[in-house]
Amino acid sequence: MNIGIRDLARILRARIAVFDPVLLVAIALLATLSLVTMYSAAYNFPGRFEGHLRNLLIAFVVMWAAASVPPAWMMRAAVPLFIGGIALLVAVALFGDISKGARRWLNLGFGRIQPSELLKIATPLLLAWYFQRREGGLRWFDFLISACLLAIPVALIIRQPDLGTALLVLAAGGTVIFLGGLSWKVIAGLLTAGAAAMPLIWTLLHDYQRQRVLTLIDPSTDPLGKGFHIIQSTIAVGSGGLFGKGWMQGTQAHLEFIPERTTDFIFAVFSEEFGLLGNLLLLAIYMLLITRGLLIAARASNEFTRLFAGALTLIFFVYAFVNMGMVSGILPVVGVPLPLMSYGGTAMVTLGLGAGLLMSIARHRSLVQS
Repeated sequence: MNIGIRDLARILRARIAVFDPVLLVAIALLATLSLVTMYSAAYNFPGRFEGHLRNLLIAFVVMWAAASVPPAWMMRAAVPLFIGGIALLVAVALFGDISKGARRWLNLGFGRIQPSELLKIATPLLLAWYFQRREGGLRWFDFLISACLLAIPVALIIRQPDLGTALLVLAAGGTVIFLGGLSWKVIAGLLTAGAAAMPLIWTLLHDYQRQRVLTLIDPSTDPLGKGFHIIQSTIAVGSGGLFGKGWMQGTQAHLEFIPERTTDFIFAVFSEEFGLLGNLLLLAIYMLLITRGLLIAARASNEFTRLFAGALTLIFFVYAFVNMGMVSGILPVVGVPLPLMSYGGTAMVTLGLGAGLLMSIARHRSLVQS
């Protein structure tokens, strides 16, 4: 059967219509900047640029597929996705690969995955589903149950140990609980209790985690060891000046002073080559993405989509804030990638999934209204 030009155009429009225009523009701009920066950062890493391009394309396909999923399907997937994610975390604890002193990866034979990334989506999804089911009849014990559900993946991820990812999962799930109606009095009490428990928390931290905090306070105490990352990254950020040194002209990056420059510290490469003006452009793009996500959450059609969209948006914010903060030397180094910029397959696909789910929420709200 022959397909006419009009039929083909109609099919293409239907496929493209799943994308939210504002989010698509923001993500396309980030992808462009990431490819430009990665080409420079990975100049002596054979296959790294090609791998980054492949990860971006896979994330785009996942985003398109997720944008086509109705919110009702998300609700049905909440429980099995969360249980599956917890099972994978348990499998990591039992059979996971150890890399750089942490057991975070699960070898599937054809490749490795980091299951903790899945919980960044699965945890707020489950909590949003739970609050939707309890809408209109929330009691104090519902918040207790939701806190226990949140504590399960956080505890398993901390055990790996992976404090950065645990904090991201905690922030995403905590956002759902907060937006679900948690009292400000309870929040104030939790913050007070947290502050009082800091001495105990300090004793529970691993040695390398305590060292990161101490290094943040004074990196010069170990300039060739623990403080090397922060010192070199802040030099790169500051040396970019107003306009930057130019693409492929970053001396800190190309003389290999910046560790992990294609992953966690790619912002240092970007800052050195494109300067303050480049950073302002990057911040504006992230602000566009986050603002659009908050608008989608505010205009969501029901409690489930409102809570889930808010949590998804916070994931992008926390990723960007923590990464830029640690590269700039104002936060400890916790191994959080820069959204859609850093090299990494699992994190890239997770963010693509999150962006696609946001687009689905926005699209189906407009369908309901019309």
